[in-house]
Amino acid sequence: MTSNPPPAKPLPLGLLRRALNQLAIVLAITAVFSLIQLLVFRQPWGIVLLFTFCISAACSTMIQLLSCGSTYWLNQRRPKTEPPLEWPGWPLMSLSLVLGTFLGAAIGNELGNLISGLRNPSLHSGDLRNLLSILLISLLPGMVVTFYFVNRSHIASANAQLLTAQRLAAENKLRLLESQLEPHMLFNTLANLRVLIGLDPSRAQAMLDQLIAFLRATLNASRSGSHPLREEFARLNDYLGLMQIRMGARLRPVLDLPAELAELSIAPLLLQPLVENAIKHGLEPAIEGGELRVTARRVGRHLQLTVSDSGVGLSQAGSAEAQAGSGFGLHQVRERLATQYGPAATLNIAPAAGSGTLVTVEIPIETP
Repeated sequence: MTSNPPPAKPLPLGLLRRALNQLAIVLAITAVFSLIQLLVFRQPWGIVLLFTFCISAACSTMIQLLSCGSTYWLNQRRPKTEPPLEWPGWPLMSLSLVLGTFLGAAIGNELGNLISGLRNPSLHSGDLRNLLSILLISLLPGMVVTFYFVNRSHIASANAQLLTAQRLAAENKLRLLESQLEPHMLFNTLANLRVLIGLDPSRAQAMLDQLIAFLRATLNASRSGSHPLREEFARLNDYLGLMQIRMGARLRPVLDLPAELAELSIAPLLLQPLVENAIKHGLEPAIEGGELRVTARRVGRHLQLTVSDSGVGLSQAGSAEAQAGSGFGLHQVRERLATQYGPAATLNIAPAAGSGTLVTVEIPIETP
């Protein structure tokens, strides 16, 4: 019984990209130096191309081997707690350039002789002046290429550090906004609970139990950067259950979440301030109360979330802030949208069809 050999592992993408970069550099150097030699020394183009390519490829290979070996040697001597080096630094890199160029030029020259059948003199057989001239000419492209890649690496590292700092700042800002929002909701609920204690102690007791359950359920959600949309609707259902104890049949909530959108990612407690505003400024001032509807829809590559109520509407809202859409809750939602999604997210307030208010939020779809 024979077993099939394991499939060969593909080359890492970074290694393949680096090899292609080196090949492109070698071909560019070959083209430039071959053109110079053809114009100045009038040598046969086939021989010029062959020897220039062999020497360029050998120099590039030797420089890479020496610089990578130096970097590995330095990393082996560093403490494990420090991040690994990506290059050996200019002193060792300069030594790698000189040695790699000398060895590469010698190896490339012999490789060209082997392929062409010629007997081009080796480097060590010529005079010192000719040797130094060849080394300086060979060193020039290596120094230019090394300087370019080192600068590009430093710029990429600086950009990565900047992006990390911006991400951490955005996350800290989100935490601050959430920490401001949670006490605001809690204080409003406790104020309502205080009124209800004097009017109906049994309902106040039920409301307190519901509040404890709601806070326990939202504790973990408010400490994470995102959660599935189904969790957001579950927390809304808990909050609306809390409000129904106080408003009774005057509050008629409807939550509409299609199953295919349930696992989409969203910032925690993003909709709760909008629902709270709809109750406070739309449904509570209406004697008969009304319907509060929260829906989720996919519109192209965006998730559209709407919070609508059939209450008194913007024109009759008792708060100027509510009419302008600049109250605390709406301000927090706008800030969180701008911090987490940037200009790709929008929030719009408009009169609802018939009566009431419609708030629409659109954010880019984030898959789980």
